[in-house]
Amino acid sequence: MIKQDLINKMADGAGINKKQAHAALQAFEHGVTEALANGDNVQMVGFGTFSTAKRKARPGRNPKTGEPLQIPAKTVVRFKAGKGLDEAVN
Repeated sequence: MIKQDLINKMADGAGINKKQAHAALQAFEHGVTEALANGDNVQMVGFGTFSTAKRKARPGRNPKTGEPLQIPAKTVVRFKAGKGLDEAVN
């Protein structure tokens, strides 16, 4: 499913037009992005939790040359599926 398919499904399910569904999806994306950027978690009971984690710097290798290099530390986004989502998929 691509973003446009999700927008169509949201519009049909909520009884709104596609423009409104697109605006709602953008607002959701913006809200989650802003919360994660501020270090907060986004928990949606039954669906899942978006969170961030710090990844330490680590040694690596350039796959093309084999030369060692240092991969810098960074913050990554994590998603843990909630019980409702997990049960629906399984």
